[in-house]
Amino acid sequence: MEKREARDSLFQTPASQRLVDLIERNAAELTSQYLHDVKQQAGMPTYRSFNEKEVYSRAFRVYSQLGKWLSQETTRDQIKKYWMSLGHDRRAEGFALSEIIQSLCLIRRHLWLKVESEGLIDTALELYQAIDLYNRVMVFFDRALYYAALGYEEKDRE
Repeated sequence: MEKREARDSLFQTPASQRLVDLIERNAAELTSQYLHDVKQQAGMPTYRSFNEKEVYSRAFRVYSQLGKWLSQETTRDQIKKYWMSLGHDRRAEGFALSEIIQSLCLIRRHLWLKVESEGLIDTALELYQAIDLYNRVMVFFDRALYYAALGYEEKDRE
């Protein structure tokens, strides 16, 4: 119990919370930037031709719910279930696995570009807290990629 409380308290640090709030508050801007990049990516033909409002909605969901995804209350099984289902659905919709991976990488990239551009880290403690958040985000996206690929492959075997 003590270890979980320590991790929960790290997530609640002012710097970490400020960064998560920044991302969630700017979800529309981040999603628009992501969508602009998708349109420029030759390696994402399915995303480029897919319903733009749906692509926007899917990326917006990730940005606007980042705090939920990173929360200690969201279990690994919940992440697994959601992202495997996403991989399964994208395969059924005709997306290539490489496009799904590229999409999640673009979402992650825009997230960190926004954090870097805001210059919210002023002290060594805030830097440490931001690094902790960065690690959480990386683990989350690694799991999302992995489980989306598993769901994708599972759909292939059907």
